[in-house]
Amino acid sequence: MTVRAILFDFSGTLFRLEEQESWAEDLTHSSGEPFDFHHQAEIMRRMTAPVGLPVELDEESRHAYLNRDLDPALHRKAYLEILRLSGVPTEEQALSLYRRLTDPAEWTPYPDTGEVLAALSAQGIKTAVVSNIAFDLRPCFTARGWDRFVDEYVLSYEVGAIKPSEAIFRAAIDRLGVDAADAVMVGDSKTADGGAAALGCAFELVAPDPTADRTDALRDVLRRYGFQASAAADQS
Repeated sequence: MTVRAILFDFSGTLFRLEEQESWAEDLTHSSGEPFDFHHQAEIMRRMTAPVGLPVELDEESRHAYLNRDLDPALHRKAYLEILRLSGVPTEEQALSLYRRLTDPAEWTPYPDTGEVLAALSAQGIKTAVVSNIAFDLRPCFTARGWDRFVDEYVLSYEVGAIKPSEAIFRAAIDRLGVDAADAVMVGDSKTADGGAAALGCAFELVAPDPTADRTDALRDVLRRYGFQASAAADQS
């Protein structure tokens, strides 16, 4: 296989939203007691799950959740309801946490993200970030000087299609000007990101582990296709 382009998922692949102790300062039960660690972790799991319904929702909220990555307003509605059903007692608390979840500055890159993107750019391999998302993630890359390594951002709310729909992957390879057979999709969800295989793209699964525990999964993907990445390549 001759690889001319690599498509990357965002959440759980290049970046991860990781719990911060300061977030819990705003989260208290109606009794005033703070949320314990396990409750905080469960809320984060529900807010970042790539597929499936994290809680039981009524018909209106279910519609918002299933279409959340196509419309920022639906995204906000769905997740505020999930937070309410997860025990966050006030809208003020829910809004505070929701703003953090959708703030690019709160997302942490995996240790090898920058060097992998830089290495691919240096070797003439085109890249795209393909994400089911309802907010602009470009600042995550621009703030670190990595935007120069990314050729295209194909975001569901901008293109009107969500993974695993073939349409979002087709938009990515068309923008990059490559054949699907010459592209690899890298992501943390076999269901969502694996949809690229329907077009003929290769697919590589990575685990959405905490960033401290997953240090070289992206490097490993590059090595499997004959590419090398080194820390010197990341000039962020």
